Parts: sequence; structure tokens; C-alpha cells
Amino acid sequence: MAEEIKKYQNAVDVIKTAILQSQARAAKAVNQEQLALYYGIGRYVSANSRKKNWGKGAIDTISEQLRKELPGLRGFSAPSLRKMRIFYEEWMMLERNSFVPTNKLESQSEKMFVPTNEITKINTNSSVVTDEFAADTEIRQLQLANLPNFPLREFLSISFTHHIAILTKAKTYEERVFYMKYADGYKPTVEDLEKVIKQDLFHHQDKMPNNFLATIPDYKKAYRAICMFKDEYLLNFINVEELGMHDEDIDEEVIESNIVHNVKNFIMTFGRGFSFSGSQVHYDKLGHDHWIDLLFFNRDLNRTVVFELKKGRFKVGYLAQLSAYLRILNDDDRRDHEEAPIGIILCKNVDKNYAGYIMQDFKQPMGVAAYKLADEMDPELLKALPPKDELQRVFEESCKKEGEE
Repeated sequence: MAEEIKKYQNAVDVIKTAILQSQARAAKAVNQEQLALYYGIGRYVSANSRKKNWGKGAIDTISEQLRKELPGLRGFSAPSLRKMRIFYEEWMMLERNSFVPTNKLESQSEKMFVPTNEITKINTNSSVVTDEFAADTEIRQLQLANLPNFPLREFLSISFTHHIAILTKAKTYEERVFYMKYADGYKPTVEDLEKVIKQDLFHHQDKMPNNFLATIPDYKKAYRAICMFKDEYLLNFINVEELGMHDEDIDEEVIESNIVHNVKNFIMTFGRGFSFSGSQVHYDKLGHDHWIDLLFFNRDLNRTVVFELKKGRFKVGYLAQLSAYLRILNDDDRRDHEEAPIGIILCKNVDKNYAGYIMQDFKQPMGVAAYKLADEMDPELLKALPPKDELQRVFEESCKKEGEE
């Protein structure tokens, strides 16, 4: 039986790949069709409600009637219809004309939307329909001529709820495009996406001082590494104030211990593709002991990533220490198929211009980022923290384990 399975494994792989690709295309098509539907409804609601063709409470009345005539219908509540209006109004810049109504939307791969059936059977003779709507029911093509770098694929790939989170939380066009790409690439939940926007990833991404372009030969790989890290991180699962500690008493081991106990949160903070390899990882080199604070492997970069924690301001000596760790990992730990390891120093404070300047003479790829703890964060973000007694328990368990060792 095992031989038979092995004999036909190639056929199994081919068919399995075809099935998975088909399922992915079907899911993508469904999402695009839904976006087209919501955009068209949003346009219709906008044209009638903004120009006062409908009276007060019209959207609520329409929503209620829809649910009566289509029992079991979900996603068309009054708030949802208003979100569809937002979706249209915030992106109507993509059309040749604003408020050009239609009951169909069009797209092939280079255009905005896939073809879709009529969004609703709208009676164009009804008194509530605008003259513009009645006069123009042809398929309109959304144009991207004025936005040549618009991320069309990403726009079509993310869900309507992700779109609404971006539109309501991010205000500028540049930010919205950035978070669309983020949502497409990292596949966060809506809740996680909102947290990322709240933490203002847009203004921190790609800003970390580093020497990647100078030390990573392939510029594409270097740029990928640059895009992976931010210049500042919120370690919102560590609240030293709740643990009864003051800033001057904060020890790197306490922060490291909390990271280890909350490694999933730490990985989510830094992005996709990370797997945890260990903390205080020991390497003996020529009779000298070296202890690496936190060791990860990133699948997207195909590299080992070292994180060194420092409780104070950035110091030049930290780079020398990190460079030594990276040299040892490169010589003794790196496998043939892996790229050279990179290192990140996490400091309490850092002068980015100075760190970037000093880093130029180091030959190992590295960067320097700052971190904030929970007690320094926005009060609204603190609500997401575990209760005080839970943090206290984690801290006490950490101390107990260290004592036993």
C-alpha cells in the first residue's frame, strides 16, 4: 500500500494543488463580487441620501424592509448600508465622475472590479431614484489614470470589514494604501488591524536605523529586511508599573522573562514568519561564553534574527556586542540554505540619526529600535492588557523558576 501511495504521490500533489488554487480563486472572486455589490449599493445610497431625495430615517426603513422581503438576509442592517455609503464616498475618487450612478460595476484583472450582476432590481421609474441614476444605467469603468500606483490587487483581496476599519481609522490616502497592503500581506483579523493602525505603524515602518543595504548584497532581500522592522515597538503585554517596579529598577531580565512568557504576543508585535528559538542561548567561541538574549528564525527572510534587550539609551558598545553574536551565528550556526543572520537592538531610547551614522562601519546586518512598555502607553491601549493579578502571577513564576535554576 505504501508503494502504491508513493507511486501516485505526484498525481496526488498535482490534483491537490489544482483544488487549492481553484478554491483560492473562488474565494477571491466571491470577495470581489461582494466589494462590487457594496460599492454599487453605497453609490446608490449616497446619491439619494446626500441629495435629499430620501427623507429622514429612509436608510433604516429600507434596511428593515429588505430583511422582511429577504428572510435570513445578513449584512444589510442600517449601519451596514451606511458603511457601504462610506466605502463608495471615500473611494469615488477612482471614478471618472463623482456620483455617476450605475447598477453594475466592471473589472477584469487590470480594472477595478470583476463583472457582477445587477446589484438590485431598481425601479428606475420610482420617484426616489435620482435623474442621474435613471439617465445612466450602463456599466461604468473605474479609472486609475490619476492613481498609477494604486494597489489594485490588494484592494480587491481584503474584505469589506477590513476596508471599513481602514477607512474609519486611517485618514490620509497614503495611510490607507499602506494598511491595505499590510492587510493583504499579513492577513490580520479586523481587531488586530485596528490595533496596528492605533499604534501608527504607518509612521514607524521602514524608519528603523539599519545598515541592511550596505551589508546584504541582494538589494531586494535588503529591502525586504528593512520593511520587516519598525523604529519603535509597543510591548503592551509588559506592564512593569503593575508589577510594582519603577523605571530605574527595570531590569533587562524582567523584560526578557515577560517576553518569553508572552512570546506569541511578541511575535505578533513584530509581524509574520517568526518562530521562537530560545532565550539566553549559549554559544562557546574559542573558550569565551556568549549569551544571546532572544533568538528567532524568520521564514520570510530565511534568516536567524537576534534581539538584544537594553534597558537604557543606545550605546555604541551595543553594536560591537551584537556584531560578535552575528559573526558567531554566521560561522557556527547558519545552515547552507539560510541567509546571513541579522540583529536588532531594542533600547529604551535611541537617537536614530546617531545610531545610523555609527552603524555604517559595521559589516554585520543590524538595526536599532526603541520600545515602550505598557505604563507609557495610551490609556485606551492599556485596557487590552491582562489583569494586574495575572501579570503579577507571571512575574512571580518567572522569579521562582530563576531561583530554582
